Amino acid sequence: MDKSLFLSMSGASQNMLAQRAHANNLANVSTTGFRRDFEQARSMPVFGEGLPTRAYAMTERPGTDMSAGLLQETGRDLDVAVEGEGWIAVQAPDGGEAYTRAGNLKIDVFGILRTSGGLPVLGNAGPIALPPADKVEIGTDGTISFRAQGEAPNVLAEVDRIKLVKPDQVAMHKGEDGLMRMNDGQEQPADGAVTLVTGFLEGSNVNAVEEMTAMLSLARQFELHIKMMRTAEENAQATNKLLQIS
Repeated sequence: MDKSLFLSMSGASQNMLAQRAHANNLANVSTTGFRRDFEQARSMPVFGEGLPTRAYAMTERPGTDMSAGLLQETGRDLDVAVEGEGWIAVQAPDGGEAYTRAGNLKIDVFGILRTSGGLPVLGNAGPIALPPADKVEIGTDGTISFRAQGEAPNVLAEVDRIKLVKPDQVAMHKGEDGLMRMNDGQEQPADGAVTLVTGFLEGSNVNAVEEMTAMLSLARQFELHIKMMRTAEENAQATNKLLQIS
């Protein structure tokens, strides 16, 4: 009796965790460059002092969907999208190197090129700093050109190049901040084969219909777990009555 109660209780709890994973995907359906998380559940035996006679349900995130999202044209000079495989290197809040596909860039008051989330974009020698300029352009290879204030329209100078990398996707994982990192924590070298598309942004690869369908399925499973818990309670009450009569 208690085995079925424990199984249904753990299943209901893990259903709620799975709902959180799909809810996070759905909340980022319009987030630039977002990669959705997979979710799955499996039964696990309970190990303790005795034999593993009980099992419980466990939800886990087996990985991240690395498929590319659709490109959306913006026409903005500082909007870039990675074409094909590859990542833009940024400086994470902890000071380490991380990778993103979000190419909606901006220049802060100090001239530092940052992502929309405020992370410095890395270049050949660290964060990219730009002088005051009337116009900034980003080439397909990540080269940043600018026209200084007061210069002629045809006078452009190169200042730096965005670090573009192409690591093995199997060796990467997504952190809680949404940034991709290498499993071994090592920084990746720049890859000249990675190119950008300027004036475009890559959308999220989340399918809203699939996420909603998964959430509805998990809600049904949660109801079944609750029903099983009630059935276990009713069976326990019936057993107690029989014992009292005997």
